[in-house]
Amino acid sequence: MIRDEHVRDRQFPADGRRLSLIAVAGLIAGVILISSLIKSGDDSLLCSIAKSRSLPINGFSDMETQLRALVNYATSTITPQQNYDEISVTYNVLRNRNPCNFLVFGLGYDSRMWDALNPQGRTVFLEEDQKWVDDVLKGAPYLHAYAVKYCTQLKEADALLNHYRTEPSCFPSNAFLRGNDRCRLALTGFPAEFYDTEWDLIMIDAPRGWFAEAPGRMAAIFSVAVMARNRKGAGVTHVFLHDVDRKVEKLYATEFLCKKYLVKSVGRLWHFEIPAADKTTSHDDPRFC
Repeated sequence: MIRDEHVRDRQFPADGRRLSLIAVAGLIAGVILISSLIKSGDDSLLCSIAKSRSLPINGFSDMETQLRALVNYATSTITPQQNYDEISVTYNVLRNRNPCNFLVFGLGYDSRMWDALNPQGRTVFLEEDQKWVDDVLKGAPYLHAYAVKYCTQLKEADALLNHYRTEPSCFPSNAFLRGNDRCRLALTGFPAEFYDTEWDLIMIDAPRGWFAEAPGRMAAIFSVAVMARNRKGAGVTHVFLHDVDRKVEKLYATEFLCKKYLVKSVGRLWHFEIPAADKTTSHDDPRFC
């Protein structure tokens, strides 16, 4: 997600920035309005708030968290990473799956929004820059974020694909993450919560991937595919990949997330619904797709 040194990679045209901010603030306001009207047992958006919206979460009630997010976007001059149409894709899934386990690669100017849209659920952010995590948490201490380390560089994208095709520990029938030091695309050394939680929604909007020495999103995309295939619970894993206008994101999504699971494409965002491996064709397939 964006920081000052690469804001230019994320900004929208100037004439659309204010409209985007207004739209996002309006979306959060709508969530707050609905959550204040719903009753326990309803299937509508944010139904879980009716049961326990007065209970504190990390010192903040759900309603207070949502109001803080609304104020933040209503008064901000910084454009969110995604435009309104892109945000709406994930929002519509959250509306039906809340409360859920939501994993977000990246900690950015939209993090308060994602947290507010999943009340009573678990929303976890993974960010490569410890200083950025510290700065964000000063203003939003209720966010659940980890600083993590990536061991890849964008310039290695092609070599890493070749490595995956020849390294048995990367093969879909054998792939695992925690402690898999043989497969260079497996994310290792991450917090235990990353491995121990079965994630219902996963947003990949980080790490940085716009210059050669950046970590790139190769390992994130591969590891998300492994987690989705290893799902034990009911239903699919919803995966949202941003910046698919870039070569590496598109290449790795096609290789690991699979075009046959792509259900929606809006702007620079792709939405996949990935079933567990035992619901697909064969465990012996040499490729993910």
